[in-house]
Amino acid sequence: MKKSALITGITGQDGSYLAELLLDKGYMVHGLVRRSSSFSTGRIEHLYRDVHDNPSLFLHYGDLTDGQALTNLVQEIKPDEIYNLGAQSHVRVSFDQPVYTLMSDGVGALNVLEAARLLKKQKDVRVYQASSSEMYGMVLETPQTEKTAFNPQSPYACAKVYAYYQTINYRRSYDLFACNGILFNHESPRRGETFVTRKITRAATRIKLGLQKKLYLGNIDAKRDWGFAKDYVEAMWLMLQQDIPDDYVIATGKTATIREFLDLVFGHLGLDWSQYVEIDPRYFRPAEVDLLLGDASKAKEKLGWTPPTDLAGLARLMTDADLVLAERELQEKTTIAAK
Repeated sequence: MKKSALITGITGQDGSYLAELLLDKGYMVHGLVRRSSSFSTGRIEHLYRDVHDNPSLFLHYGDLTDGQALTNLVQEIKPDEIYNLGAQSHVRVSFDQPVYTLMSDGVGALNVLEAARLLKKQKDVRVYQASSSEMYGMVLETPQTEKTAFNPQSPYACAKVYAYYQTINYRRSYDLFACNGILFNHESPRRGETFVTRKITRAATRIKLGLQKKLYLGNIDAKRDWGFAKDYVEAMWLMLQQDIPDDYVIATGKTATIREFLDLVFGHLGLDWSQYVEIDPRYFRPAEVDLLLGDASKAKEKLGWTPPTDLAGLARLMTDADLVLAERELQEKTTIAAK
């Protein structure tokens, strides 16, 4: 009998890659999608387009902040695994929308755990909670491990810390198989364009083709541990295949500044980024996190997981994907101008 999984945030970067992975492994995949007036399924369009031919993917309207509706859905589909990836995931935006961020990222996670607790009375269920390296905030030690104390520096990070400890609480109190994946920055061509790596690759390729003149950024000296999202969702799945639930740092163990990422991207296109990038104070956070560097030794030892994609490879594949988009945009503009 096929395993089944529920993915909240299935239309996001991680959700789309995880859906692909689980479908390839023969799962029945259910995804939670927020209702909106426009389609938000672009990242899973290649999967959803064939839904009638592939009856293993199902999308359900819902919202993490609606606990009763979420419980009803979990009772209806009775998944073997739940991956809670849904969130307001932009750190800078969390300063503008702190209450909404807390409700979706903190209370939303609690709603997922409570739904799982109720389902556990009928069958075994396993839960993955998407935790974040942002919880370390102004770091108290480097590199950061599963034992490093949290020191959050944003409403987003505070909400994630709340969800992290609720996950542990449900594991201890109700014997629920629940794991936290403390993922460090992970990027891809499917990353939202407001996130700095994708903002850079999107702008650089448009600049290369003459579609854009400048790129405005905030703190380019911030250091991050960047990996490839497609590599990281495999670690999520591996956590729920273990005999004992636990929490894991998922990272590359290498750090780079935004300046270095600029070098990789613009260099790949034969450009000097210093000629095109300007610093804009609007993009600085009220409280900055300067350095994040993860130690994923535990994941390597217990899960057998190591990240195969390095930062240079990641920068190339993101840049190449966005160059295709820029070329398409240029072609469309040329066609319109010719009419």
